[in-house]
Amino acid sequence: MNRKSVYFIYFVAKAQRQEPKFPCISLAMFFFRLISRLPLPVLYLFSDVLYLIARYVIRYRKKVIDENLRHAFPEKSAEERKAIRNRFYRNFTDAFFAETIKMLTISEKELRQRFQVVGQEIIDAEVLKGKSSLMMAGHVFNWEMAILGVALNTQVTAETVYLKLNNPFFDKLMLAIRTHFGGVMTEKREFRKSMITMRSEPRIVHLAADQRPPGKEKRYQRDFLNRPAYFFEGGEFMAKKMELPVFFGTMTKLKRGHYRFEFDPLASPPYENAAPHSITDEFCRRLEDNIRQQPDLYLWSHKRWKV
Repeated sequence: MNRKSVYFIYFVAKAQRQEPKFPCISLAMFFFRLISRLPLPVLYLFSDVLYLIARYVIRYRKKVIDENLRHAFPEKSAEERKAIRNRFYRNFTDAFFAETIKMLTISEKELRQRFQVVGQEIIDAEVLKGKSSLMMAGHVFNWEMAILGVALNTQVTAETVYLKLNNPFFDKLMLAIRTHFGGVMTEKREFRKSMITMRSEPRIVHLAADQRPPGKEKRYQRDFLNRPAYFFEGGEFMAKKMELPVFFGTMTKLKRGHYRFEFDPLASPPYENAAPHSITDEFCRRLEDNIRQQPDLYLWSHKRWKV
């Protein structure tokens, strides 16, 4: 989850981004676990209220969303882009409030009913043969549920690389959610150490590969949704250096609270004749296809194209 977006979960209480002042982290965690026990249809009622506030009251990052959609879909009319924006607000509040909170205590049975994973066996097969594999995906709703879905369905270890949140409580909350079914979370700054064991301890490594890299880091620029954008190339570097297979995860929303996540091969070794940036370029092409299928599922509120 994008670190700025997490704060939206509690924006009703504090419209400005300030750290919530809970009496203690354990009490706050108990509160969220209690709320998480509510059925998802009940949590969606709260999400409905947040949707109205986000869309009509605070108009959450409306200028950013409109600018991103205007560049991404110049062929669409203003009314069509407005419809995408409004559906985005719905998906945003559903994913970041109702569904994310529910995942803290969701049962295995309910998650299997709500989240289908297709093709898990093809990526597991590589790991079972002794080869770590990379899974690359973008910020398409509900990517947080994908972390749980893969951990629940895989026969092997699934590790996700994440960015630590500034707020200690919400960082702890998201770790509790993401590891609910045994997934391994590794903070980005610690991942270099984790890479050393990828040969001796084969596993799936999940990368959200559409994050915008900071200027101080090495990055690759290419067009993405009709505008120049920067990308991390850690996945490409690892795959080609260690001869790892790469898979892409396509997200589809079937209906409210129900998703399908499908694995497909993206690249495979040997890479000695592969063009520079070939893996990143193919990832971007696949992600654009995924976004165009259901554009309201992408994280348009993120300042993705900021230089």
